[in-house]
Amino acid sequence: MDAASPSRSGSSRRVILVAGALLGGSGIILGAFAAHALKEVLSPQQSGWWQTAVQYQMWQALALLLVAALPLRRPAVPALGLGIGVLIFSGSLYMMALGLPRWLGAVAPVGGGLMIGGWLALAWQALRRSRTRPGD
Repeated sequence: MDAASPSRSGSSRRVILVAGALLGGSGIILGAFAAHALKEVLSPQQSGWWQTAVQYQMWQALALLLVAALPLRRPAVPALGLGIGVLIFSGSLYMMALGLPRWLGAVAPVGGGLMIGGWLALAWQALRRSRTRPGD
């Protein structure tokens, strides 16, 4: 936790935890929705986009839960990359699968880049923590 403001850090972790839980729960809902309600509507390509979106959403949900649980100094940094990234990435794939313009596919790499940045920020903070506190 950030020693300068433990209440802010705890509040930030709570928001990250809630975001991860909501992403995970909505990922299950969206996966089930496609498997049942959209089964006969989506083409194989659209179904693939949907499945990819759900898969990435679920992984990022788990990553947010991890960020909330780890004793990082600045958990918001990786959390923002992971959270905003998956909203852009998966959101654009969901919209394309539902028939919105295919140019939305050009937006997906922006979300992918943000997710990668979130994972790298998580790795950086984990490395810095292990160097500054060898016993942790």
